[in-house]
Amino acid sequence: MRSLILLVAATIAAPAVAQLRAVPTQPDSEAAALRGVEVILINEGTAPVAAEGPRTIEVTAADGTRLILERLPAPAATIAPGSFAKARYVPTGYAARPVTKPLPGAPLPAGVGAPWTADAPAAAPRSAEAGEREAPTSSGTRSGFLDRFTPHEPVYGAFGLGDSGGKLQVSFAFQPIGGDGAFSHLRFAYTQTMFWRLDLPSGPFTHTTYSPEVYVERAVDPTATIGLGWRHDSNGEGDATSIDSNRIFLRATKAFDLGDNWRAEVTPQAWVYVGKQGVAPDLDRYWGNGSLGLTLVKPDSLKLALTVRGSPESGRGAAELFASYPLARISDSLGFYLFAQGFTGYGEALDDHRRRDSHARIGIALTR
Repeated sequence: MRSLILLVAATIAAPAVAQLRAVPTQPDSEAAALRGVEVILINEGTAPVAAEGPRTIEVTAADGTRLILERLPAPAATIAPGSFAKARYVPTGYAARPVTKPLPGAPLPAGVGAPWTADAPAAAPRSAEAGEREAPTSSGTRSGFLDRFTPHEPVYGAFGLGDSGGKLQVSFAFQPIGGDGAFSHLRFAYTQTMFWRLDLPSGPFTHTTYSPEVYVERAVDPTATIGLGWRHDSNGEGDATSIDSNRIFLRATKAFDLGDNWRAEVTPQAWVYVGKQGVAPDLDRYWGNGSLGLTLVKPDSLKLALTVRGSPESGRGAAELFASYPLARISDSLGFYLFAQGFTGYGEALDDHRRRDSHARIGIALTR
């Protein structure tokens, strides 16, 4: 095990004479750090202290990449004077993962998010993986198995001029079964996209697409993830105007280290339509049977994500670009992203898929 020359010290306030020294091992790269970096916490004080190292530490990977690591939550424990304990850290932004569950050694899938989304989890203690988390609110205590939720597609609200209006999207993925068995790779996801015509009287929501998914996803190696699943897209209307698209898809993401903490990701996806499409039997001629995602990202900095899809047979398709930047870089009190979204082509709205449009919008995102 290699230890870094850099030793990070964290002073514990009670008692004041106690001191922890955090000694991290050196990861080979950022991708390797996603699986967790082991940090030795040494109590150099004269009294027992809580086994909590500094919240963040800075390390340099073997390939020269500078990383900011954040401590994963762990069960309460103490370290006796002169003794030590082990903790796990992951790159900042991934630390919401369960405690000893290694992060997928792959980038977040589209959205994988997360892609986090998006995982090859190993077994974790019940207290970390299955434990309920409570949050007191003014309307009463709320609770849930929050560690099982991950980002999926971006959650955002973006607005443009004229008929671009507003485009709002909510999306999440959920891991129903933990552990390291075959079913631990199962995910449920839900995405809802809404179009808000602010340029019209009363500002109606003119299109809404509801998109549940069920899929299996796992890491192939520290830089690649593959997923197979089923997705349903619907406009939620009655028989006369209903569009119900069902697709079986296969997708993968491969990440490439560009140096200086920059990463490129390539996400090809292919799908086949299953059953009828309601009143849109020609949907495949506008949506096509495949897409390609290209992403350039630096954690805690800029992210550009371009997705193109289409049908070579019909010559129709579309391209969508997301650009985001964390406003936490400006102020730590801001917990969202400055977000821009652009679209050109066919099928931005499911029930208006025959219309060719180009729109540009800007707003904020909660996940990216």
